[in-house]
Amino acid sequence: MKNTDIEIITSIKALLATSKKKLVIIPHENPDGDAIGSALGLGQVLADFGHEVKVLSANDYPVFLKWFSSEVPVIIYNKDKKQAKSWLKQADAMICVDFNEASRAGKLEKKILEFEHKKVLIDHHPYPTEFCDFMVSETSYSSTAELVFDVLEATGLIENLSQKAAEALYTGILTDTGGFSHNISKNTFKVVSGLLNYEINTDKIQSSVFHNYSADRMKLLGYCLNEKMQVFPEYRAAVISISKEELKRFNFQPGDTEGFVNYPLSIKNIVFSALFIEKDGYVKASFRSKGNFPANEFSSSHFNGGGHLNAAGGESELNFEKTLLKFTQLLPAYKHQLLETTI
Repeated sequence: MKNTDIEIITSIKALLATSKKKLVIIPHENPDGDAIGSALGLGQVLADFGHEVKVLSANDYPVFLKWFSSEVPVIIYNKDKKQAKSWLKQADAMICVDFNEASRAGKLEKKILEFEHKKVLIDHHPYPTEFCDFMVSETSYSSTAELVFDVLEATGLIENLSQKAAEALYTGILTDTGGFSHNISKNTFKVVSGLLNYEINTDKIQSSVFHNYSADRMKLLGYCLNEKMQVFPEYRAAVISISKEELKRFNFQPGDTEGFVNYPLSIKNIVFSALFIEKDGYVKASFRSKGNFPANEFSSSHFNGGGHLNAAGGESELNFEKTLLKFTQLLPAYKHQLLETTI
């Protein structure tokens, strides 16, 4: 953790590795595998230490991530605001995982900013805002789950790591690296090796995460690849767009479009992929790239977003059709950069 001062680790250790407390852990809105895996993995360790821990998410997370053996309760804010508000009042400290600014927590943004006790951030996204007392922000990590493991080691809380916690952290790393296919390092495998010491069932995790979809989800994927994918070979780019009506037609459930944005990158010579999904009042955008093309800079410049070099997200307030048109009209300005992208 080269960017984190020892004083911050010492402060986190004093906060979490001493007296028992009531803790709330918050992942980003629309939690993915890294967000919920980091929250439940860290939460299980802290619970086994003796803290009373609850995870609080702005909204629900995908069904294919609901098999964890972690015993930490998860409160869904938009389903149980009464319980959520009650726990926020009781909590002695807050830990935010896998997001770099309070707005990424959706409806919980105001709750985070108004929280009166100590707040800890553990995250691997670039350009964090200073909304927590103790910030552990390390962009060299593959995932927040990998970073959580090193924070646990640095604070001595690693002694409370169990199979249940290791399972969740492994899942976070697995999903955020696309099955160990990108953004990995020596430390990634060092951490994974440490997690494997807890005899986690990697075959079960792989099957639960990547081979546990509904028939409707598979039909939606086939439809998108066959009918909704546009390829622009002259720009080495591709885009998939999905309307609200199309989501309804295929009985969309949260998480069903997870990973769709990656598929166009399997096409020869394509180095930049976008996915646009129509929501109520806005259009959700996801971007993926290969090599040195900065998906995060593209997103922050044009779609109010950000993220990593090769993986970013954003949104558009334009309507669905105008958003897609905006994307296609932007491509010529990036033609030289896309054609010169090296993998």
